[in-house]
Amino acid sequence: MKIALVIPRNSSDSSGSFYDYNFYSTFLLSKKYLSYLLAIPTLTALTPQEHEIRVFDENIEDIDYNWGADLAGITVRTMFAKRAYAIAENFRQKGVKVILGGIHPSMRPDEALQYCDSVVVGEAENVWASVLRDVDDGDLKRIYKAEGFAELKKSPIAVRTAISRGRYFSDVVQTTKGCPFSCEFCSVHAFDGQRIRNRTVEQVIQEIQEINDSPSTYKKKKAIFFADDNIIANRQFARELFIQLKQCNINWMCQASINISQEDELLSLMRASGCGAIFIGFESLSEKNLTSMNKGVNRKFEYETAIKKIQLHGILVHSSFIVGYDDDSPESFDKLIHFIQENNLLVPLINILTPFPGTKLFKRFEKVGRILHKNWDEYDTKHVVYSPVGMSAEELLAGYRRILREVYSFHAILKKLNHYWQIDFWQQSNRLDPVKLRYRLLFAIRLSTLLVSFNLRRSRFIIQILPKVFSRRVRISTLLTLMAYNDFAYSL
Repeated sequence: MKIALVIPRNSSDSSGSFYDYNFYSTFLLSKKYLSYLLAIPTLTALTPQEHEIRVFDENIEDIDYNWGADLAGITVRTMFAKRAYAIAENFRQKGVKVILGGIHPSMRPDEALQYCDSVVVGEAENVWASVLRDVDDGDLKRIYKAEGFAELKKSPIAVRTAISRGRYFSDVVQTTKGCPFSCEFCSVHAFDGQRIRNRTVEQVIQEIQEINDSPSTYKKKKAIFFADDNIIANRQFARELFIQLKQCNINWMCQASINISQEDELLSLMRASGCGAIFIGFESLSEKNLTSMNKGVNRKFEYETAIKKIQLHGILVHSSFIVGYDDDSPESFDKLIHFIQENNLLVPLINILTPFPGTKLFKRFEKVGRILHKNWDEYDTKHVVYSPVGMSAEELLAGYRRILREVYSFHAILKKLNHYWQIDFWQQSNRLDPVKLRYRLLFAIRLSTLLVSFNLRRSRFIIQILPKVFSRRVRISTLLTLMAYNDFAYSL
């Protein structure tokens, strides 16, 4: 059987996002994307070798509807649900059986069934074999519901042979699933459960070794993002993992709760094993908002102190904030801008509060009529899809855009970069994993081609940073990321 596994594009052609990577593709003159969705190599691993698999990721390539697939499996998140439904219709017009899975169909199976032949509700590990068998037998059921959660220690290692790995900036690995917290705005605990499930350290190391065996890119080390919602949820497991990761010779980043700032031993082990950044959801500066969103863990810590402690270990803090909770007002935007600038948060992710299906927030807002519409294209954290309390929807949208333009202005970017360069923040990274001179040279040449343009602010910025491109204190990947985020901020 020929199976097409599909990742719909993450944004529309006319609308950018933090995740679309269009600037990267334009700058590098090659279609590139941050990474793939782990569901695809997971399904590949679960599929017997007698079947032929082809992966189509719309973020880097077009879908070949004429390939002759017998079955199409499409992974769906809310923000690209409508696109996924359109892809499903295109396949079905070709006579291809279509299965939808992922968090959105799991939370809204009745909706998803209008556009496909079958829906997988929950994790696929325990039902995919049944799906394939029933397709072969011509007896595909409408819904396959996972009973309980997958036992990760018994799950196969993800297989990446079918994806175009050279088109991605990093690989994705997951060591644990589940989140003990129950944040109102998050659907992770509804989909993955609150019990922490982990693989064995040996499984993880074997998977990374397989990644390392693939051809190298422009740097000596592979880049890996650990997709665990909180990599220190099981501290004993995390400690053993970090010790073993040191032998893998990789660069990696992860997500963790703010209490990682109290774990000096773990932070030291993380840095020694190649961790360069931790993504932390600070969410809000308001105690009332943190209480409303049930983010109690954040209330126990002073943000400024936590940031300094983590970054003293040479690990960059990637921060995330939500604007539009009920205690927010127009004045909240200025407070957040000031906080970001004062703490030199280099790559803050700013999100408009979005009530995703399956969350407690969605249920609360729907109950009182605060959901404005269910146009899933706009459930992308950059549109207002509900009625705010402390301001109008127009004020919230304007405030969100102002925050982005303030913190990603070239003036703000250069100020923060100079701070990190002066303290030689990336000293260890540049010593252990230096960027080759020829890539610095190519980067400088490509930057120079952007000097002549109508974007005068960018031209001035390029003139200021060009002499620094060859400094060992500078990570050119960081420059590219910040230029991309500036491009996004000013495209809104």
